[in-house]
Amino acid sequence: MFGLEALDLARMQFAFTISFHILFPAITIGLASYLAVLEGLWLKTHNDTYRDLYHFWSKIFAVNFGMGVVSGLVMAYQFGTNWSRFSDFAGSVTGPLLTYEVLTAFFLEAGFLGVMLFGWNKVGRNLHFFATVMVAIGTLISTFWILASNSWMQTPQGYEIVNGQVIPVDWLAVIFNPSFPYRLLHMSTAAFVATAFFVGSSAAWHLLRGKDNPAIRTMLSMAMWMALIVAPIQAVIGDFHGLNTLKHQPAKIAAIEGHWENHGDEPTPLILFGWPDMKEERTKFAVEIPYLGSLILTHSLDKQVPALKEFPPEDRPNSTIVFWSFRIMVGLGFLMIFTGLWSLWLRKRDKLYTSRPFLYLALWMGPSGLIAILAGWFTTEIGRQPWVVYGLMRTADASSNHSFMQMSITLIMFVVVYFALFGAGLGYMMRLVRKGPKIDEGKETNEGGPGQKRTPARPLSAADDNGDGDRSPSLTKEI
Repeated sequence: MFGLEALDLARMQFAFTISFHILFPAITIGLASYLAVLEGLWLKTHNDTYRDLYHFWSKIFAVNFGMGVVSGLVMAYQFGTNWSRFSDFAGSVTGPLLTYEVLTAFFLEAGFLGVMLFGWNKVGRNLHFFATVMVAIGTLISTFWILASNSWMQTPQGYEIVNGQVIPVDWLAVIFNPSFPYRLLHMSTAAFVATAFFVGSSAAWHLLRGKDNPAIRTMLSMAMWMALIVAPIQAVIGDFHGLNTLKHQPAKIAAIEGHWENHGDEPTPLILFGWPDMKEERTKFAVEIPYLGSLILTHSLDKQVPALKEFPPEDRPNSTIVFWSFRIMVGLGFLMIFTGLWSLWLRKRDKLYTSRPFLYLALWMGPSGLIAILAGWFTTEIGRQPWVVYGLMRTADASSNHSFMQMSITLIMFVVVYFALFGAGLGYMMRLVRKGPKIDEGKETNEGGPGQKRTPARPLSAADDNGDGDRSPSLTKEI
């Protein structure tokens, strides 16, 4: 059907599930650190605005964390069901790395998450802050191990192949493989930027609706400071990551650039826009800037960038996809930098919270970080093709022996279940965002117990059905 095979459906299924999953850890990483900063500022300044924001975003964090855990479990099972040959070949490397993630990050997060979410009035302030910091550190440790595993698949080292299986011989080399430092920094920073624009978009939405209070203003201010500082840093990290990719995966860079062949000793131009045609082996409608490709990718005006025709056709990534996914990521990155600079200009003129054009931009930039993460993920993963472990194992040799019908049924089931389950979760999370922070929400009180008015501790008790503060009878009954 449509020229697709079981292998194509297996790839589509994994791409679909990971595209859902990656959104939740990205926000979890950013929100965990944001919550640690908020609680630390509250402890230092005793400004209740930070406390109110902590309690507001902790509910959203809890829902997001739960959906991230559930969606991540599915991917782990897919390694054994749909990619059993890959697991047999490289499981001695990827298996331990993922186990280390569970033993360190997940246990750390799970151990302190309960204290963080439910211990506000039950433990001391310093202990609660410590729990929040531990959860934030746990999310970063999780990122460390996941990126170590994925980066090894991109730039493998520290191994031997014995009887058709990868055997690790140097774990430090396996973990700290050539692309790992750049990919770890790039992904972690992307999570912080994505969270900043998510928070900033929430604040802009409330300000545009006339809800103006210190908590909302603090949300926007902190988000825009993060965008102003971190978005340019991300661009620099991306440049170093590109140089590393050029060294270790030149075919990926050629595909990203839509660059098919070099002419004599001419420097490589930068193709801004065009349509790479894999069959005709050329980029149609190309809009080029001379010399700029060499300048960006080699930091010189005379060096050439490897071209796609220098690689056998069977070793070329799909340039049509990665050419555009990369440009979506970069284009959004420039918009983020522009938004941060505009916020600084407005801040100096005391118009940051009142400029409606800027607030509308901040509102629409809310999902920009997550879209950029997806675009970057597509670029790096599709750009690795046709290899599942670069240079060692082809994707076609990694899949399980499933039929087209089996893969079709499971793919359809995943699409239906994911949109129903996680669609409901996302809808609930956005309902929490629309409520906004409550003043004095986390104020310490002795009220509580049967029949006493209290603020619900459970995240799923935090939002009412209509989102305007009036709890519905059915939800009240559940509480």
